[in-house]
Amino acid sequence: MKERLQRIISLRVNGRTYELSVGDGLTDMPESETLADTLRDRLGFTGLKIGCNQGACGCCTVIMNGKPITSCMTLTMDCDGGDITTIEGLADAATGELSGLQQAFLDNCGYQCGFCIPGIIMTAQALLDHNPDPTEEEVREALAGNYCRCGTHYTAVESIMAYVEQRRNGK
Repeated sequence: MKERLQRIISLRVNGRTYELSVGDGLTDMPESETLADTLRDRLGFTGLKIGCNQGACGCCTVIMNGKPITSCMTLTMDCDGGDITTIEGLADAATGELSGLQQAFLDNCGYQCGFCIPGIIMTAQALLDHNPDPTEEEVREALAGNYCRCGTHYTAVESIMAYVEQRRNGK
């Protein structure tokens, strides 16, 4: 009989800690599982989307330990002890109220089909966490790794800049 190999890893996602069994058992997560698959399929955070599954489109972007990452190219095992925020984690957990950045996308029509928007918002949030008053050029540069087939980059940038302006004005 084959000896069962197993390891427990811990992830903090949107403020809640999850322990996952990694191994070769039926209910274990395989070592090759990506963070995108773990977040969507095991933990139910379906806001992130898997587009290209090659790390090129940015749809699967989440924030880990303060930095935006493409979760489709990141092995969950490599995230042990990581602090991860998904699009669901930006809203107020108690009230469900959207974050100011999320609301700015709604108010300024910063979306079309919406598929890429969670990744764009997460990339923008990571930028704003490190630079609360970016220029439009800095926003565009930050979004360079996010691809939108609908062409919403213009309205996404406008939405982010509208949010930056609101914060400047203390709203």
